[in-house]
Amino acid sequence: MRRRELLAAAVAVAVAPARALGASTGGGTVALVTADLESHVVALELASGRVVKRIPTAAGPRSLESSPFGQVVVGHVPAGAVSILDATTLSVRAVLGGFGKPRYTAMNPAEPLAYVTDSELGEVVTIDLDRRAVVHRTRVPGRARHVSVGSGNALWTALGSAADRIAVLDLADPRRPRLARVFTPPFPAHDVVFAPDGTHVWVTSGARNAFAVYRLAGGAPRVLAAAAPPQHVAFVLSHAFVASGRDGTVQRRRIDGSPIRATRVPHGSYNVTCALPELSFGRAAVVTPSLDRGTVAVLEPGGAVRLVRRVARSAHDACVVEAG
Repeated sequence: MRRRELLAAAVAVAVAPARALGASTGGGTVALVTADLESHVVALELASGRVVKRIPTAAGPRSLESSPFGQVVVGHVPAGAVSILDATTLSVRAVLGGFGKPRYTAMNPAEPLAYVTDSELGEVVTIDLDRRAVVHRTRVPGRARHVSVGSGNALWTALGSAADRIAVLDLADPRRPRLARVFTPPFPAHDVVFAPDGTHVWVTSGARNAFAVYRLAGGAPRVLAAAAPPQHVAFVLSHAFVASGRDGTVQRRRIDGSPIRATRVPHGSYNVTCALPELSFGRAAVVTPSLDRGTVAVLEPGGAVRLVRRVARSAHDACVVEAG
């Protein structure tokens, strides 16, 4: 199916009446997980591990990210499109075209704005989530992929899967990001994630068993040993969780990067996301989907595995929302 046909099919899904392929959620906290090969997003109830809904989407849902304002952005590389989901109803509200290869999304913490990287067009695309419309495109000198926004006026994006450059965008005008600078990391970079303390950024490697912790105040980064690349990072409370899908592990680390424990998870669990205690049965939860196995593993805040469920043939990304 050609890209234009994929997008037409996606629009048809968006305007059709919302319907569940499984049971109604009945409210509660769910992990939304991409079913990459089956053109839908799975809603998994965190408390029980039950699949409560399957949301039809455009082909190839590859990434998704939740907004604090109640929307979820899904990137579809094959269709060159982005879907906007309503987190409460778990339904598609809009499908936006005009992308090359939309990869990953970062959310503005203060406004209903999403920043989507497009690795084919070399852009960071700003989406107004209330208007469900693209409002700006910022050119960057490379294939932008992983992206993160800090509590200040900065956005970082790695310019490739194993990138020799990282671009920093100024968000002084959050609707029109401006390319501020480009720098070279100490190794080919993969994931970039702002720490919750607002003063550090973690950069993982796409080629080495290492990651780097940058201080926003400046200076050389600290480089620490890690599991096999590529690694991904999520923060919850005062700890970081670093996933290595190639090794099938999630490492729990202190905010300074020092390791605490490693937990075995299904092979191919590359991406990782976290839910705060108020959203996950009174305790923080860590969620990691498997690209190889199609599973979702939910970990306790101490790192122990709480449950593992197979939800699809392949599951690349996940986020956590309050539904119903």
